[in-house]
Amino acid sequence: MIDDIITLELVGIAHGGSAVGRHEGKAIFVPYGIPGERVEVRIVQDKERFATAEIVEVLEPSVYRVHAPCVYFGRCGGCQFQEIDYTKQIELKAQIVREQLARLGGLPDVVVHPTLPSPIPYHYRSHATFHVTYNGKLGFVSTNHRSIIPIDECLLLAPALQPKFEAAKDESFIPGTRVRFQAGTDAEAIYFEMGGVTDDVAEPLPEKPSRNNPRQNKQRPAPPVEIEMPEDQGSVEYRLLDRTFRCSSGSFFQVNLPQAAKLVELVLERLNLQGNEHVLDLYSGVGLFTAFIAAGAAHVSAVELYAPAVDDAVHNLNDYTNIDLYVDKIEAALPEIQRAVNAAVVDPPRAGMDTAALDALIATQSHQIVYVSCDPATLARDAKRLVAAGYKLRDVQPVDMFPQTYHIEAVAHFTR
Repeated sequence: MIDDIITLELVGIAHGGSAVGRHEGKAIFVPYGIPGERVEVRIVQDKERFATAEIVEVLEPSVYRVHAPCVYFGRCGGCQFQEIDYTKQIELKAQIVREQLARLGGLPDVVVHPTLPSPIPYHYRSHATFHVTYNGKLGFVSTNHRSIIPIDECLLLAPALQPKFEAAKDESFIPGTRVRFQAGTDAEAIYFEMGGVTDDVAEPLPEKPSRNNPRQNKQRPAPPVEIEMPEDQGSVEYRLLDRTFRCSSGSFFQVNLPQAAKLVELVLERLNLQGNEHVLDLYSGVGLFTAFIAAGAAHVSAVELYAPAVDDAVHNLNDYTNIDLYVDKIEAALPEIQRAVNAAVVDPPRAGMDTAALDALIATQSHQIVYVSCDPATLARDAKRLVAAGYKLRDVQPVDMFPQTYHIEAVAHFTR
């Protein structure tokens, strides 16, 4: 079936951004397609239960198909939805959340609200990480995940990042490393190289790669580079809802600041604090949620494994006396907390909560859990386990933190 040309009606969207059609009973995933389109495609990967295809021609385009403004779109792996009108992007993201909860979580009847759109569909990223090409230039991982595409501009970078990127893009960096740019609210940016061995760096062939011919994307890998970089390379400060948060190199902070503020508001709405609660903040990072929870709760126990982020949290939360900070794994920290737990906020990485952490959370018998997810598949998996443990998933609010990409943030509210 490889290289077969077929005509498809695209009927859905999958987590990961590909449109979906069916051919002879098999699901066909089509990157850069839009549900409702009729397309001619070439099969590029054929598995037992599904296949992946690339668009040869859009025979009947969707009314939501628009021109992608980025010259790298289709080669750079950073964006998947630039050819989809933004109003349709946010509609599709709510649909993906709904389908993941039903298919992976066994929860077909959960209330999933319409996605909250970003007020800034481009130029929203307050920080970004670039890979370094074989010849020392900044780039992003390509759509084939085997090479680095050199980048002269990125339409997702916030205006405060642009001057630093413009100054750095002609410099020569060490192949095999990554370079991270951060722009604080004061509009001053820093960049630093992240140490260690990264993915193999690939040298592009003279022929320009094309998503319509993946065989052109074969590249010659350069050997990985081992390099030791300093851990502490500075920090920036972000201003959010009248509070300032220091974020050191390597610590996590949301990339889309207006939407980060919306996440805080959604979490607080669901907690509905009365002033007498003990609240857990798990994966608490530099203290973003902790700061606002502590203003309305009697006590907050915040748990974060990454020690430099906890150092930032100590700095960011020094005006509070009702917070305990734990530098530990969740399953190790929670049994040490003696107070009864009224509510918990969890903001795990894309992999979601591992079994030990989730079991420790369930053992607290928290009356409610507000789960901030950046991946609907792992949200669905963890929601299934929480429901089996006696919780009810009351609603899910998707938030578009990453316009032009398939990534979806969501706030899910569980009660016992």
